[in-house]
Amino acid sequence: MAPPPRQRRATQVDIAKRTGVSQATVSLVLSGGAVSDQITESTRQAVLAAASELGYSVNVAARSLKGGRNHLLGLYTFEPVFPTDQRDFYFPFLMGVEEETARQGYDLLLFSSVGSGDRSIYTGGVNRLKLADGCVLLGRNVRREELAELVQEDFPFVFIGRRELEGVELSYVGADYVTATSDLVAELIRLGHRRILYLRAVEDTEPTRDREAGYRRGLAAAGVAVDESLIRGLADPADLSPGFVEHWMGTAGVTAILVEPSEDNRLTTALDMTSAAARVRFPGDCSIALLGDPPSWTPELRDWTRFSLPRAEMARTAVQILIDLLGEPLGAPRQVTVPCSFVPGDSIGPVPDRMWSR
Repeated sequence: MAPPPRQRRATQVDIAKRTGVSQATVSLVLSGGAVSDQITESTRQAVLAAASELGYSVNVAARSLKGGRNHLLGLYTFEPVFPTDQRDFYFPFLMGVEEETARQGYDLLLFSSVGSGDRSIYTGGVNRLKLADGCVLLGRNVRREELAELVQEDFPFVFIGRRELEGVELSYVGADYVTATSDLVAELIRLGHRRILYLRAVEDTEPTRDREAGYRRGLAAAGVAVDESLIRGLADPADLSPGFVEHWMGTAGVTAILVEPSEDNRLTTALDMTSAAARVRFPGDCSIALLGDPPSWTPELRDWTRFSLPRAEMARTAVQILIDLLGEPLGAPRQVTVPCSFVPGDSIGPVPDRMWSR
């Protein structure tokens, strides 16, 4: 499918034609200065309404006296608020963006207004991000229609995290979940495991699809056939109880579990409770590993084997790519994946002796 045609940016001339006033009048209204008080209220409202309908916003970068830039980068999150606690999952992203922006000699603008309580780039129908030369975006609850609009406007942005849009290419920096998951599968197989239960998130997001692709790749590389019954959605991480694990060990011969962590502490709490209950020993009875980082604020009873996301590096790379895009306005979108790091932990081990006797 061909990408949708890009829309020409609305201009003050377009607004003047829509409202039947002069461009000078439009300029006075949109400038918001003291002279704009000379414009009647009805004309002012008509101009503002037309600007909103046409999607007009002032391109501050175009007004810059040097090279068409302000040397100002934006950071926008689709999460409810910006992370301010060092233990927040998104905090390393914020720090990485801030550090690299400063290193590159740019200032950073955080777009934090929420409008009517529903966070949106196009509050009032206007792209507020144009106050910056370009923007880094992040967050799980993405408004994909807004990403498509940004692409149509040729507005420079880089998303932290792999994101796909039908018929549209955008720039992003993602974690290499495929390789990281495949490597964890390979490690479990090296320890003798063949019946590996994969508990994936119910939502069909790009990170979840990448993890599943890595699971399948790891099994295929070892010559182990994929048992589709061992790929299960986990709607509520709190369901990962001693009884749940015992069920899969007993009925399906599962000796290892790979689980996609949640952004809250429900999963790690359930795992810690299961471990503390002593009904299932990790890894004595069953090995278990996390396909990513647990919430960093969670007080853990043990060090779970997992891989860790290179969050600060992803953020720094996103800023570098954004600056490259500013230098090449017509350049192709850049899509980069950054390797994750293996964290050994103590929750996986060889297949229990009871399984070898079967």
